[in-house]
Amino acid sequence: MVRFCLPVVMLFAVVLSSLLGDAAELKAPTAEWPSWRGPNRDGISTEKGLLQKWPEDGPTLSWQASGLGRGMSSVAISGGRIFTMGKLRGGTALIAMNLEDGAILWASPVGGGNPNCTPTVDGDLVYALGRSGDLVCVEAATGKEVWRTVYGKDFDGKMMSGWGYSESPLIDGDRVICTPGANDAMIAALDKKTGKVIWKAEQPKDVGNRGKDGAAYSSIVVSKAAGVKQYLQLTGRGMISVDAKTGRTLWTYNKIANPTANIPTPIVKDDYVFCSSGYGGGGAALLKLSSAGAGKVDVEEVYYRSSRELQNHHGGMILIGDHVYMGRGHNKGFPTCVELKTGEIIWGDKQRGPGGGSAAIVYADGQLYFRYQDGIMALIEATPKEYRLKSSFKLASVRGQSWPHPVIAGGRLYLRDQDVLMCYDIRK
Repeated sequence: MVRFCLPVVMLFAVVLSSLLGDAAELKAPTAEWPSWRGPNRDGISTEKGLLQKWPEDGPTLSWQASGLGRGMSSVAISGGRIFTMGKLRGGTALIAMNLEDGAILWASPVGGGNPNCTPTVDGDLVYALGRSGDLVCVEAATGKEVWRTVYGKDFDGKMMSGWGYSESPLIDGDRVICTPGANDAMIAALDKKTGKVIWKAEQPKDVGNRGKDGAAYSSIVVSKAAGVKQYLQLTGRGMISVDAKTGRTLWTYNKIANPTANIPTPIVKDDYVFCSSGYGGGGAALLKLSSAGAGKVDVEEVYYRSSRELQNHHGGMILIGDHVYMGRGHNKGFPTCVELKTGEIIWGDKQRGPGGGSAAIVYADGQLYFRYQDGIMALIEATPKEYRLKSSFKLASVRGQSWPHPVIAGGRLYLRDQDVLMCYDIRK
């Protein structure tokens, strides 16, 4: 077991006793952001009444907390607590914080290096994945471990490349859906209370030769296209869809895969799937799904755009109405609006935006929040009419590449920066 340094252990013991008695007294806003990219895994916040333009030096910084260690994990928010991951002096941990001021409540060992996973909260349980493949379930109130499975040992799991497991587990009903990346367990469904395997989905042998075997860096989403509930994931060999009940493979799409790192979470709308990947061999594609009878699904490529034309590196894509918004280009983050059904770039060829490098994005109240790699935060109107930059400012903390995705909950903007978490008040 990982042993944490004395200050962390003392903090855990002192704050835990207070937490158990006083959890109901947390006074911060109660809005939920319980998982990767929000409640629906689409990067969309439904909150209203937010600032439509920021002061020159940015919105008010409500608080800034430290002690989270290293890592690119974003945050999940539920039940008056903030959850993230970090590599501390004693090892990699799943960390809980007070929503009111960011004080650390507990730190539970996970295993692995600098983490990339954003925890997933489900009621009184929290799930997190370390870079080495330790998937843990702990109590949200105390951090006490409930169960653990290790992808390498328990599934013979594999990553496509060397940055380690990065997905955020999906909770669906009584199950955890995850991606060990093994030939006989590319995707797996586990009992969320015990970790017991319910089914394993094989990696199809005829998936195609682009990319590499193993899990990639994306996270699973749910689709009910063609009348069939299915789990969609971007793996080392591209898109894969499996039947939600049985894990049976429904369809695959290889053209989108690159051999380095397939990262962006796919977008689902009705019978369509929009997917993208960066680097030299990725690109972007729109797929249309239709019923083939007897619970089978056919997949049709509506269009494919090469990586030279259109690609999202790792900052995410958001669908608003009939248009997809993203930071376009490898390590570029050019603000871009794309018509979903045609793949036409509506705007995005003439501006780089106020920041540099890739851009991680979230949407709320008519605006796109662009977090650039160099620590510039931008507010861009989500409209297909034209590119409209509303505001920008430099973040209070820039300790590394500003890659963790922004989170909006309770009228606040949360931004992880390695050891630090910033909380900005963005209410009118």
